[in-house]
Amino acid sequence: MEKKELEQAIIQNYQKEENMMILVFAQWCINHDLDPFTLYTKAYPDQANNPALAQALELTVSKEEAGDISNDTVLGVLAMFGNDDLAFVVSEEIEKAKKK
Repeated sequence: MEKKELEQAIIQNYQKEENMMILVFAQWCINHDLDPFTLYTKAYPDQANNPALAQALELTVSKEEAGDISNDTVLGVLAMFGNDDLAFVVSEEIEKAKKK
């Protein structure tokens, strides 16, 4: 495999994994009756229109159909991709839910 092909394969793999992270976040939001766009915009106000998030939302299912996604899982996935601002917003929502 040439160097350029290897670089392309690495980039494509990262993008697939990033899309999976976005899907996990979006489904976690659905499962907790939260709007993924609202939380995302709160974390990243200058990126309000995120095509990857819109695409991930098309792949989500109702919370009745979805499997459980633990709070630790969503926070871990966000941390793995360095989405600290979004993880902070998700943590705030987790704390709000605990107080209900």
